[in-house]
Amino acid sequence: MIHIRHGSQAGSLAAILSVVGEYPYSSLNLLGNERCFRRTVRSLTEKNAIYNSESGEKIFCKCLNLSGKGSGKTIRLYKDALPILNWISPDAMEAYLYAFRNHRFPGNQNHIERNHRIAEAVAMCMRMGMEYRPYMLPKLQNEQLLSLIPNKTVFYPSRCLKHVGHNEMNKTMFTRMVGAVFSHHKCFAVYNTRNSVMKWNGMGEFKALHSLIEVSRMNANITSIDSAILFGQSDKVLLDTLMANDQNKRVEFRFDSIYRHIHFIPLDENGVRLLRLICLEEASKTLLDLLFESDSIANGLGLFEYDAYVNQKYILSHLDGDVTRLIRFKEALLSNRYDSEVICFDFQADYVNAFLAGLATVKVIEMSLVETELGLI
Repeated sequence: MIHIRHGSQAGSLAAILSVVGEYPYSSLNLLGNERCFRRTVRSLTEKNAIYNSESGEKIFCKCLNLSGKGSGKTIRLYKDALPILNWISPDAMEAYLYAFRNHRFPGNQNHIERNHRIAEAVAMCMRMGMEYRPYMLPKLQNEQLLSLIPNKTVFYPSRCLKHVGHNEMNKTMFTRMVGAVFSHHKCFAVYNTRNSVMKWNGMGEFKALHSLIEVSRMNANITSIDSAILFGQSDKVLLDTLMANDQNKRVEFRFDSIYRHIHFIPLDENGVRLLRLICLEEASKTLLDLLFESDSIANGLGLFEYDAYVNQKYILSHLDGDVTRLIRFKEALLSNRYDSEVICFDFQADYVNAFLAGLATVKVIEMSLVETELGLI
């Protein structure tokens, strides 16, 4: 017998599939202990008695389907198991059937890839503790100015953003954006490049940003968005993206041309912890106050972008993973060889060193020390 309850592996799988429709088998590690989740998936692909720990309801069925091979292997709910969604929430099954065309999924690889990119972003947000289920959040609208979105950290998948209103822009935008994080009266556009170099859609991304600003204005009283979260499978993916961006002479295709701040979050346990830091209220100020004395902090008054001036050295904090600031810092150092330093976490050091190529020294700090000081552990 398999128990479905909040926080259990089976319960977590059912909850995330109620939102994303299908989940990549290769990314089960993002949900927690990979070996345990694989064992749970294997059990749920066989006929079992499924028990609702809260209500006492019980059904006997196969819960999951596995299809595809390699990186395209995907996990979906079995049709007979759909009543389980109502165990999660009274609105879960209706929302699922509406989002996924009455449980019909295109077999096209592009559709599967996009669903997987959204699913990984949702998994990271779920692990961090955000509410990510649309049926548990206020429904977005574009009729009047309202403060609907709660003043805590939540994630709206791109499907929710696309379905606000009925104009043509909402039908065609958000092709690469996988969702949006709202946190303490700030909005982050969310992207997931997975294991390949991030490719921007030029003017399309610009239009998507302005659609998101309109959604944020109508539902959260947020009138500007300058930040994005970029998920990726490894620092090599980010380094390749940074190098490709460096070589791109067309401004509209540079990923730092639309968002002033882009925070790179690896798709792993370190990424979950980094996401928690980024979503703190006034995160950048909090991290700078932790690192530097107030009289050494630049406060944006320098000749170029850096965070502090200490012992005649210009210092940039990369603890928030903001790669656009790293790009601007490097460009300043290429023009003037200032004595400089970048502070980062150990899992960021390889790509920071490789990207800066000796232009600055790199100082590593333990994430657990920062988390302890901020009361996160």
